[in-house]
Amino acid sequence: MRIARSSRSLGFALLATAGLVVSLAACSAPAPDNADAGDCAVTPSGTASESVKVTGDFGALPVVIFDPGISAKSTERSVVIDGDGDTVQPGDTVQVQFSILSGATAVNIDGTGYTDDTLVDFDVDENKLLPGLVKTLQCSTVGSRVVGVIPPADAFGDAGSEQLGIGAGDDIVFVADVVAIKPAPEPALPKADGADQPPVDGFPTVVLDATTGRPTVTIPDTAPPTDFQLAVLKKGDGAVVGDGDSVTVHYEGITWSTKKIFDESWARGEPSTFKTSEVIPGFTQALVGQTVGSQIIAIIPPDLGYGPSGGRAPDISATDTIVFVVDILGIG
Repeated sequence: MRIARSSRSLGFALLATAGLVVSLAACSAPAPDNADAGDCAVTPSGTASESVKVTGDFGALPVVIFDPGISAKSTERSVVIDGDGDTVQPGDTVQVQFSILSGATAVNIDGTGYTDDTLVDFDVDENKLLPGLVKTLQCSTVGSRVVGVIPPADAFGDAGSEQLGIGAGDDIVFVADVVAIKPAPEPALPKADGADQPPVDGFPTVVLDATTGRPTVTIPDTAPPTDFQLAVLKKGDGAVVGDGDSVTVHYEGITWSTKKIFDESWARGEPSTFKTSEVIPGFTQALVGQTVGSQIIAIIPPDLGYGPSGGRAPDISATDTIVFVVDILGIG
């Protein structure tokens, strides 16, 4: 469920909020406004928002009392409970419990159930959420309960909302408990985007994660080849890697005998950049002549890898064959 603002329509999805008590009259004393929110543009409180009395514990269904016909010239925001968590910034996604009431009638029209499974996510972005809700939420701290009195210009405009019983020109009252700020999603890792190539018999199988492109490599239960072997899994159409070029790649290295990963860039969350002349001979041989956008798999015998002079203890012995899957992402 989302309170959404779009170029075509404005609307709420209705949720029952059982037990909400709405009454006439009563006023509340001015509340703090998270004024220490740093550079965030705090929406100021005003006579209207300060007149809304909200009682109850944070995270529990509130009792909201104000006079019907409440209105404000611009969105007003007051803090009922001042939390001590992180500050909500424009563009954040916040998890909230909320109640919305008609400013004209003081009747509850939408909200959540104030239980763990009724938390909703709001994007603090006026392109995705009613502006008045954004102005009420931004600059609030996690753990805060905030109230906004929102005029039509920041809500449903002159048209109102027939679905919700909001008349033309009616204000709304928004009460929200700011439970958490959701972490920003991990950026997608770059990956080879070349054309898929047919698998080659005898090579390890490679299955890619649909989101990150990170490979899962299955080594056959057979003895490894004794010579260098290379297969192209994806064929890119970019520049050709030359001897001595600086390349940017994602890679995963597996020891054939143990079937264990000994090194990979995907786990570190960023590709690696190096010159083709700075790596083991088998890695150089695998890269030179390939094109950017390609994914390759190379089977590297000890004499072109870390042996026979000592290997890379304890992961690779002097006699181990190793396998690399490599995404070639760029040159230079």
